[in-house]
Amino acid sequence: MQDKVIVITGASAGIGAAFARRAASSGAKVVLVARRESELNAVRDACGPHALAVVADVSRRAEVERVVADALERFGAIDVWINNVGQGISRNPSELTDDDIDAVMQVNVKSALYGMQSVLPHFKSRGAGHIINISSMLGRTPFAVIRSAYCGAKHFLNALTATMRGEIQATHPGIQISLVSPGVVRTDFGLNAMHGGPDSRSFPGSQSAEEVADVIAYVVDTRKPDVYTRVGAKNSVTDYLNKLTEDPAN
Repeated sequence: MQDKVIVITGASAGIGAAFARRAASSGAKVVLVARRESELNAVRDACGPHALAVVADVSRRAEVERVVADALERFGAIDVWINNVGQGISRNPSELTDDDIDAVMQVNVKSALYGMQSVLPHFKSRGAGHIINISSMLGRTPFAVIRSAYCGAKHFLNALTATMRGEIQATHPGIQISLVSPGVVRTDFGLNAMHGGPDSRSFPGSQSAEEVADVIAYVVDTRKPDVYTRVGAKNSVTDYLNKLTEDPAN
C-alpha cells in the first residue's frame, strides 16, 4: 500500500478506523471520511502527517462529490476508494415501516452507489483504480430475523457491486470493484443499530476490527473481486444454500 491514496468512509471508528491505521502504517496516504468530527480527527492524528480528515455525510451525493474534490486537491489522485459506511436495524420483517426501509437503503446502499459513481470518472480518466465495498455475511445468509432490512440492503449491495464490476470492466479492465464480507465484528455496530440491538461483542465467533482490516489490506494488495474475512465462511454459505434450495430436476 506504499504511497497509495486511499479514501475510507466510515473512518471514525470500528473497521474504518482500524483499516485507516493499518494503511497509514504501511505508507499509504489516507483520506478519512465520517460525520463525527472529534472522533475522525483523533483517527487522523493517529495516522500521521499523510492523513486528511473530511467531515461529510456520505448518504448525501453532494457531500460524496466534495470528498472526491478534497482528496484530489490534497493528493492529486485517488488509487483506492473504500465504501465502509453501514448501519444495522433491529426490526422483524413483519414490523418494517417505509421509513425503516428508506433509512437502511440510504445508509447501506446509496452511500456506496454515490461513492462508486463519484470516483469513477477519475478512475476512468486514469484507466486504473480500485473500489472496495464492505458488505456482510448477512448479505449471503439472511439468518438474523431482526436484521431483516439490513440483510436485504447487503444483498442489494452485493448485486450492485457485481453488476457495476461487469459494466466497468467491459470498457476499463484496469478498474477493479471488490466486495468484502465480514461476519460478526467486535465493534459498536449492534449498539448503534436503528431501534437498538444486542452488543456485537456478546456473540461467539466474532472478529476484531483489526483482523478485518488485515483482510481489506490483502484485497488492496491482490485486487481479489470477492473475499470473506473468516476461514470457512464460503463453506458456510454453500451449506446454507444447499439446505435451503432444491433442484427440481433431482
